[in-house]
Amino acid sequence: MDFLIALPLLVKAAILGIVEGLTEFLPISSTGHLILAGSLLGFHDDKAKVFDVAIQTGAMAAVIWYYRARIVKVVGGLGGDPVARRFAFNVVIAFLPAAVLGVLFGKHIKDVLFEPVPVALAFIVGGFVILWVERRHKRAAVPPRVDDVDALSATDALKLGLAQAFSLIPGTSRSGATIIGGMLFGLSRRAATEFSFFLAIPTLIGAGVYQTVKYRHLLSLDDVPLFAVGMAVSFFSALACVHWLIRYVSRHDFVPFAWYRIAFGLVVLATAWTGTVDWSGG
Repeated sequence: MDFLIALPLLVKAAILGIVEGLTEFLPISSTGHLILAGSLLGFHDDKAKVFDVAIQTGAMAAVIWYYRARIVKVVGGLGGDPVARRFAFNVVIAFLPAAVLGVLFGKHIKDVLFEPVPVALAFIVGGFVILWVERRHKRAAVPPRVDDVDALSATDALKLGLAQAFSLIPGTSRSGATIIGGMLFGLSRRAATEFSFFLAIPTLIGAGVYQTVKYRHLLSLDDVPLFAVGMAVSFFSALACVHWLIRYVSRHDFVPFAWYRIAFGLVVLATAWTGTVDWSGG
């Protein structure tokens, strides 16, 4: 895998941008994929962590663009539309658990869990959780309690925020935790998926600002092309993914993603154990 480490930096930026854009909103963990891809590419120092957050911001911008009409309507209605105010309030409530826990325990989590093997284990465990939730969902055979994001209560939003907090564990998946948690709490698959998109906006903006301020001493003007390529590629790949996922969830479940997580996690563990792949990126 040495040839991957030798790739030009801008090519690595484009590869990681594609990985981020295609995985941020699927229940397969963009952070986990970025850690694994960064290990293979030999791009996993502190600056790489800032870069990962930056390209997540690029993916978030894709959601803003895709839902721009809805966002403008909500912002414009904050002064007098109770539905718009409730929706915005719910997004803020759902954002807080992960934000608070991230500030309190983020450094410890990164020191301990931001490694390929823990990520692979989280992939596998998360895959089995998805299988269990989908099987439970089918056996229940009852209509969802909430079929539209505008019908969410503050309690629903808090529960979704607590579910999203599990994504602080790399390999869990922010969108996956929110969507699967939402299904457990009585949301339809589509409503849970759409709310995970909107919840990504403050979550990824907050993470981007926090990481940029924290590691600002590592950045310089020379990094602008690297970050620009990564963010642009993640924006367009995420835009395509969001458009596809909205159609997918209206007709399909998440079982294929669960099996992908399990298989991918097992491959990482097997190659790490046998030494076939040096996931440390050294």
